[in-house]
Amino acid sequence: MDLFSLPRLGLVVPPENPTAEPEFNHLAGAGMNVFTARFPVTPVTELREMLETYNRVLPDTLGDFGELRLDAAVVACSASHYLLNPDGDRALCEELSERAGYRVASSTQAILALCEALGVARLTLVSPYQPWLTDTSRAFWERAGLKVDDVVLVPAARNQDGSEHYDPYRVTTREILRRIRERRLADGTALLFTGTGMGTLATLTELAREDPGRPMFSSNLASVWWARRAMVDDTGAAHPLLRDLDDRTA
Repeated sequence: MDLFSLPRLGLVVPPENPTAEPEFNHLAGAGMNVFTARFPVTPVTELREMLETYNRVLPDTLGDFGELRLDAAVVACSASHYLLNPDGDRALCEELSERAGYRVASSTQAILALCEALGVARLTLVSPYQPWLTDTSRAFWERAGLKVDDVVLVPAARNQDGSEHYDPYRVTTREILRRIRERRLADGTALLFTGTGMGTLATLTELAREDPGRPMFSSNLASVWWARRAMVDDTGAAHPLLRDLDDRTA
């Protein structure tokens, strides 16, 4: 296929996120071209204020693509959209889609679409967030009608005082696997790895071999799954994790 005839996906990410683009490109493979716009660096120190700023400037950041013709776009920042209730999140994506002239979804809306396609009604969250933001995430999913069976917190490190330090960008595969394997997961619960900044492809691949019957997905995996459908992508050349979702949703 001609490289420049492939569908074009726009991706909006936080400025420090090192994970979304590599995972999107790895999952998308040769099926689409991915173009990125980054939220502006915000001169604030409080996480909540930074996330609120992202929501406020999102229309302008999406506009940074200018006249580049896109077929769809994903806002790869789950945390900022957790601050919106599911109805507000959906309304914002609909407004952005109408303004842009192509379909725009947040990673949270992509996850909800995937849960509906899979028939998933129960989740276990695997979260690299600070506890208050994890609680906000849980409330978002519950307001969307999903039952949260459990939450597995995955800190990046320990502070000198012994407290846990949370940073999605520094969480390791080894720590994610250790935390999940220590937990007795409920039968019938799907695993959702929250956040676009936590690298999860190696974890998902390994856990899929250990527990093949359990649905499991991340923000980035769900977003690429959504994008392929939004752009009528050829499903034949999909990454194995996407092929598994195709089989489950067929």
